[in-house]
This record gives sequence, C-alpha cells and structure tokens, in this order.
Amino acid sequence: MKTINSRTNETIKHVASLNQKKQRSAHKQFIAEGLRTCTTLIESGTKLLQLFVTEQHVDTAQKMVDEKFITIVADFVMEKLSSASTPSGIIGQFATPEILSAHALSSGLVLADVSDPGNMGTLIRTAAALNQKSIVLIGGADPYSPKVIQSSAGTIGMVNIFQWEWHELLEQKGKHALIALVVSGGKTPSEITAQNALLVVGSEAHGIPEQWIQDCDEALTLPMPGSTESLNAAVAGSIALYLWATR
Repeated sequence: MKTINSRTNETIKHVASLNQKKQRSAHKQFIAEGLRTCTTLIESGTKLLQLFVTEQHVDTAQKMVDEKFITIVADFVMEKLSSASTPSGIIGQFATPEILSAHALSSGLVLADVSDPGNMGTLIRTAAALNQKSIVLIGGADPYSPKVIQSSAGTIGMVNIFQWEWHELLEQKGKHALIALVVSGGKTPSEITAQNALLVVGSEAHGIPEQWIQDCDEALTLPMPGSTESLNAAVAGSIALYLWATR
C-alpha cells in the first residue's frame, strides 16, 4: 500500500480537483466518499482507480479491495480531498462510466432540469431500488458531483445514465412511452397502462415546460387529499415512480 502525507502531492492535487465539474469532465473521473457509498459503487461494477483512506480505516479498506488499490493518507490530507465538513476517512476515485448508446435505454426516469443535487441523487436511488435502470438527464445538476453521488448512496452505479437534449429523447419515443408528472390534470398512477415507459420529473422551480408536456404520451398527477399544493421534486418523483412501477 502507498502512503501520502503531503497535501501538495500531485496525486492528491489531481483527486482534489475532481470536486470541480470541469476537471471531472476533462479526466472522466469522479470521487465518492464514505464506506457505504464506495462499497455500493464497487459492488455495482463501477471501475475503482484508487481508494484513499486514513490509518484508522485501513482494515476496512483491505476487506473491500486488493491492497494495490489502497493509498493511506494523513488526516489533514483527507481534509483536502473531502468536500464534507467532517471527512469520513474513505474516498474512492472512480472512472466515469462510458457513454451508452440509445439501444441501452429501458424504463426509468427523465429528470428535466433537476438542478438540486440532493433531489437528483434521491431520485436515482429510488429508481435503483425499484429496478428502473435508465436515468435520462436533460440539463440540471452534474450526476457525478460529490453531492449527487452522496445522495444516491452510490446507487448511481446500479443505473444507466444518459445525458441528452430533449429532442434526442423524443427520437426514442416510439420505443418508450413518456409520462409527464404534473401538478394537476393528469391520470392517477393506477390509470397509467404503459409498461416500457419513462417518467418525466420537472425542475424544482418551474416543473416541466408546457411544450414538453405536450410531447409526452400521458400525464400523471398524484392525488393529494390534503391542502398542500405540491411536493418536493424528489418526493413527488419517488412516490409516482413507486406507484407506477409496483402497480
């Protein structure tokens, strides 16, 4: 196992730079923090490049991966790598999955301009839990940002990510029905009959653009007998996906 005790080490500077989207895109790498998140990514087959751990987590790391992947770092070095206020002591450097062709598209979610990393990660985690394998991103947050990875608890490695423009998604419409999640006026989940479909969840602030709703095959609305006007995007999308996928 290697040991690094300098914050100015070139490897450390490179891995720390992956907290920035520009560097993630340039190097096709991302970082994930925490035992559960890293374990889930590794077990899902996401390519691990290096696992950085503090001394107290060496035994845990050795149970996770071969020693050749482990680098021991000092606590103050771990602080440079981590974006958390209290570093967990385990950070994985992973290769970003290859871009998939449209042939790999299956049922799942379309996140239309979902910009909050927490909401995006939560929706990815819900899709993975319900065995809905495709996540199509139209704009919004970077799915490989540390906050999205953390919110997904590493389950991003269990789904296929497609980063498209809306018109690219429409090219697949004949093969996959599009179901728009709208605040009112849509069918209930039990009334939606489409099987191989993608549930479209809009942005937190503006929802789904009207033209995009018109482009979809059906609209779905969650009945809300209470007085609440609407739900958080992650909550609404998760409930709708669960009700549709398990009906």
